[in-house]
Amino acid sequence: MAKEIPIFIQTYDPSEEDELRQIVKGLLQGLKQAGLRVTHVDLFDLVIELLEEKGFLEVLLKEESSWAKSALLETLQNVSEPTKELVPKLMAAIGKNPQLTLITGSGRIYPFLRTHAIIEALQPEMVKHPVVIFFPGDYSQDADGGSYLRLFGTTPNTKIENPHYRATNLAYFETPSS
Repeated sequence: MAKEIPIFIQTYDPSEEDELRQIVKGLLQGLKQAGLRVTHVDLFDLVIELLEEKGFLEVLLKEESSWAKSALLETLQNVSEPTKELVPKLMAAIGKNPQLTLITGSGRIYPFLRTHAIIEALQPEMVKHPVVIFFPGDYSQDADGGSYLRLFGTTPNTKIENPHYRATNLAYFETPSS
């Protein structure tokens, strides 16, 4: 596992979104108090920042109701394209020297961004510290190496075809009983 990219997926029930935000807040506070350099990045907040930087946010807020859904989706996809737009912003938000990064907001950027596309775009830029992505849904890996992310537990299974895709489901780790 020494050469594995340290990306982990922590799934949770989408109905527990508010609780997860409180858990992440407490986790950040506790880890920082323990002396760890931890960063937290919300993908939705990053997309909002990108929209603001490119001058689209105000336009979208004022005119969204008059846009065709396909035009809105295309605009959001273009502004937040993972490889050229979102991941460079994400890497800047992560910073230079954290020991752990927690990423939230993957459900709030759907359908214009998919978590697996972000992970694939993140890999070439990958940092050497662990990254945990909180995902509202299910994540499974099958024996032939296929990976499946099912957002909200309801979207169809779509096998992630990139053979270099690496993310470990934290649910696969056993924790000792107290």
